[in-house]
Formats: sequence, C-alpha cells, structure tokens
Amino acid sequence: MAFVRATARVTDDVAQVHVVHLNDSVAIAGDAVESPIEKARRERRRALIVPREHGAWGLLLVPMITGAGVAFRHSHNVFPFVLLLTAALALFWLRTPAESLLGTSAMHAENEEERHNVIFVAAYLAAIAVMALGMLLVAGRNPDLWLIGGAVAVAFAAQAFIRRLGRGARMTAQVVGTFGLTAGAPAAYYVITGKFDATAWMLWAVNLIFAGNQIHYVQLRIHTARAQGLRAKLARGWTFSCGQIVMLAVLGLACVRGMMPWIALIAFAPILIRGWLYFFEKPAPLAVRQLGWSELRQAVVFCVLFIAALALTR
Repeated sequence: MAFVRATARVTDDVAQVHVVHLNDSVAIAGDAVESPIEKARRERRRALIVPREHGAWGLLLVPMITGAGVAFRHSHNVFPFVLLLTAALALFWLRTPAESLLGTSAMHAENEEERHNVIFVAAYLAAIAVMALGMLLVAGRNPDLWLIGGAVAVAFAAQAFIRRLGRGARMTAQVVGTFGLTAGAPAAYYVITGKFDATAWMLWAVNLIFAGNQIHYVQLRIHTARAQGLRAKLARGWTFSCGQIVMLAVLGLACVRGMMPWIALIAFAPILIRGWLYFFEKPAPLAVRQLGWSELRQAVVFCVLFIAALALTR
C-alpha cells in the first residue's frame, strides 16, 4: 500500500509538472502571438516622437562640438554651451512630434491616444527649449543668437518648401537644411567666447562644406550602387568629382587669404581620400546602415582633427 501511495504521489507530481510546463508553453505561445502587434505599436509610437533622420544627429552635434572645441582655446565658459546644446537638441527633437501632430510628415497621430502621447512629448520638449533659451537670452545676453536663430528658421523654411518640389530636389533640400544644422558651430563659439567674429564665420563655412560633401557622397553611393567599373562610376558621379576639386580649391583659397590655417586642411584629408578611392573600389551591394556608421565616423574624425589642428596654431 505504501508503494502504491508513493507511486500515486509521484504520478501526481509528474502530472503537475506537465501542467505547469503546458501552461508555460501556452503563455509563451500567447506572447509569441501578441509580440508582433506590441512590437509594431511600440515602433509606431517611437516613429511618432523620435526623429527618423539619424544622420541629422551627426550634422547637428559635430558642428556644435567643433565650435565649442575651438572656442575653449579662448574661454572656459561651459555653462552657456550646455544651455545651447540642450536647447538645440530639444528643438531638433521637437520637430518630429510637431510634424506628427500637424500631419505634415509620413507618420502622423491617428487616434486620441497617439495624439495625447505626441502632445505630451512636444510640450515637454518645448518647455525644455524655452527654459534653456530663456537663460541664454535673459537681460539682453547673447543678442546675436537672435540673428543666428533667424537664419536657421529661414533655412528650415526653405528646406520645407523645396521638399514639396518632388524627389528630384531631395539633395538640394538636404543641403539647404544643412545651413541650419551647421549653424550650431558659430552659435557654440559665440556663446562661449561672446564674440561673433571671423572665426565664427569660418567655423560655419567649414562645417557646411564638410556636411555638403557627406550629403553628396551618400547620394553618389545610392545612385551608383549598381555601377561597375571606373568608367561607369565616373559617368554617373562626375558632379561629385568636380565637387571634390571645387571644395579643395575653396579651402585652399581660404588658407591663402588667411581665413583658415593651412594645417586645418588635414581635417578634410580623410573625406577627400574616401571620395576618390570609391571610384576604384570593387562593386559591392550597398549597405545603407553600414554607410551611415561610416559617415558618422568620418564626422567624428573631422571634428577631432580640426580642433587639434587649430589648437596647434596657438
């Protein structure tokens, strides 16, 4: 009898284990069925409030860091730069939820819950931007920021107008928008040093030239993805080749005129080499994500080399 009872208990325990495993399997299966829906909702919520132009983060941050790095040679006034960086990041981020709310982008809020989430994020970012800018501009401080801000607003308004002209004007719109993004370089230099001088203009110009080259290079890679051989690539990418030559000539002229030290040209060497070498590379499938990371590394290298080059001229 004892043996029977023990056997029964073991049988019951095994049955319970099977039931628990079965319940877990059902739960896991249920999660597997629900996860694609939840994942889609999560990705949609993210797309409504987080900027989708990942490369634009680099176009925004690299000029600001470049301007700050050069400015710190003359001043160590860090707090205004932190305020400017906070305001710039908040305003840049604010554009995506604002467009989602207004319905001017591909992704827009379609129901009450989505509108509530987008409004909350937009209000939060706007409050941060207003507070940071208010501290920068209070009591008439940094008055030239109004002029820089006006130029940025004009650039983004022009970009929005050009976008409406169709896909053929896409690169032009990107270049025009870069005027606004690279304004972070002179703005950072100005709030740290208190001066909007020739160096500030030079910082704006070199960052604009560098960003323009990156945009043109990415478009070259996209439009010549299936081109094979040097002749085919040159036939479709001759404008980029001419752009590389013009860029080098403009930079050389700036050095001759004393607007920029000669040693600063070393910061542009990597992108010039990268651009020319592409025409001689073997054909390979276009990996957009890999290309994006590669261009981000190029931007970081440019930033470091340019700051170091100007530091050596002290």
